[in-house]
Amino acid sequence: MCKTKNCIIQRTKDAVGFSRQRMSYNKKSGKYTCAACGNGLFNSKTKYDSDCGWPSFYKSKNNSVLLKKDFSYGINRTEIICKRCGSHLGHIFDDGPKPTGKRFCINSVALKFREDKSDKKQD
Repeated sequence: MCKTKNCIIQRTKDAVGFSRQRMSYNKKSGKYTCAACGNGLFNSKTKYDSDCGWPSFYKSKNNSVLLKKDFSYGINRTEIICKRCGSHLGHIFDDGPKPTGKRFCINSVALKFREDKSDKKQD
C-alpha cells in the first residue's frame, strides 16, 4: 500500500483504509473533484457510508471516469481512472446501494472537496 498522494494517483496503488477519515466522514454538501486535475467526479448526494474505510459513492458524474479491468495482487477488480488526467482513483464493486448497486471506493488522497456554500445543510 502507498502512503503518498503521488504514489497512489500516478502509480495505480491504493491507500490504507481509514487513512484520511475526514474525507470518509464528510457530510457537507458539495462536489468531489480529482486531486490532480480538478475534474468533477462525484456529487455529495451520491456519497454514502459503506464502512470500508474509503469514501464511497454509488454514482459518478457523467463522463468523468474510465473503468479498466485490474488483476493486480491476484484479485479480479475494476479500476476507476480520472477521464481527464488518467489518475488512479480507486475501484468499483457491485455491492453498493440502490439505485445503481455500485460502490465507487475512492482513495481519499485522490479527491478534493468543494463545499456548496449556498446549501449549508445536506439532506
